[in-house]
Amino acid sequence: MAQFKTKFIQFLKLLFPSSGTELLVLLFFLVVYGYLGSFIAIHYKIIFDSRIPWDAYFSFDNKSIVMTGGSFERHPLSYYFFNWIRELALLFSDGKMNGDFRFILAWFSNIAVSLSVLQVFKYLKNIIRLPLILSLLLILFFGAFSTTILLSFTPENFTYTLFLLTLFNHYSAIKLKKEKRIPALALAFSGITIGGLTVTNIAKVFIPVAFEKGLFHSWRKFGNAILRGAFTVICFILLYLNRIDFKYQNIFSKTNEQYEKFSNVNSTPTWDMILSYFFGGNILFSDFIIRDKHNMMGYHYKGMIMTVYSSWIPYIFIAVLLTLISWSYCKNFKNKLVQVLMISFLFDIVIHCVMRFGLHTSYIYGGHFVFVYPLLLGWLFYSYKESPKMLSFLTVVVSILFVYALTNNYLRMTEFFWFLNKYY
Repeated sequence: MAQFKTKFIQFLKLLFPSSGTELLVLLFFLVVYGYLGSFIAIHYKIIFDSRIPWDAYFSFDNKSIVMTGGSFERHPLSYYFFNWIRELALLFSDGKMNGDFRFILAWFSNIAVSLSVLQVFKYLKNIIRLPLILSLLLILFFGAFSTTILLSFTPENFTYTLFLLTLFNHYSAIKLKKEKRIPALALAFSGITIGGLTVTNIAKVFIPVAFEKGLFHSWRKFGNAILRGAFTVICFILLYLNRIDFKYQNIFSKTNEQYEKFSNVNSTPTWDMILSYFFGGNILFSDFIIRDKHNMMGYHYKGMIMTVYSSWIPYIFIAVLLTLISWSYCKNFKNKLVQVLMISFLFDIVIHCVMRFGLHTSYIYGGHFVFVYPLLLGWLFYSYKESPKMLSFLTVVVSILFVYALTNNYLRMTEFFWFLNKYY
């Protein structure tokens, strides 16, 4: 019992602020994102409108996700999770899907994203051990990303996936740094929650296991890792099959249908979709266009989506950022924690850029990987901790990127509010 109590306290310290600085960071983002989300929820209907199942803004499926958790082939267990979210929101709104309902949904998203930012800050401070000023710069940069701004008030799978992935990466980094293995129950819980919200992400849970100390030099350790992995997979599969009443044939037919639907869009050159949507759209809002939509039941509405960049400056921004990320990876190539982050990132690159799944709307998938940017930038700063001139240069470059991202995204959000005022 004492051991369980100790582990529970350790989990709470991992999840929530454990110092005054961490508390201030969490409160800052709760207030900023909370004000934004509360204002949108109270004055507009776009966060949740029972008539609009999908695509009201940037291809998010708010109403569909809140009511059903999304399609079972991509989000197998999110049905149960969003049942709890919806019922809690209804409890606060007296059973009505009104402004109070939207307000609670927005605050759930705000809390999840703010805790995600906190996990990134904890990683920078406790794992990389950056100076406080650099950690704050990187989380402010991260907090100004288009993905974190949008997810802070959007009830979506990606919102909670961002939180779970940042939490797991921080937790696994602690284990790897202490040269300890990830316990079977923790691995299974992570696989079920992360994979349950988006099925492909379950693979990321096993990446840190491959970097446990001595794994490939001891049959005993290797066998233990296989058993932990098998236990996680079996638990996940059984819960997945139970969700669909063991009609496993539906998985293959629906998955193929979804792949065909989301990977055969050729209206924009592939290179531009990769830069503007996958690498860029998650950080820097691009231009917006408005399209006519309908809910297939006679109701017509307006939807806002992103298009490719119309200026050369955002392309330069993305090129500089990717250069810094690649530089960090090369500089820290032998660091297993950096390898975990990059392999996880490469997994998304293969799915969206190589296999082209959802490439034309890949800006909505940022919750799966966008946290990698500040963490790899943190490792780049770390690699030059003994070089003041290089640290100063990197600080100036990242500061310029932050100021540009903040300015660009603020101006684009004013366009978003114009859209809200006109149609919602």
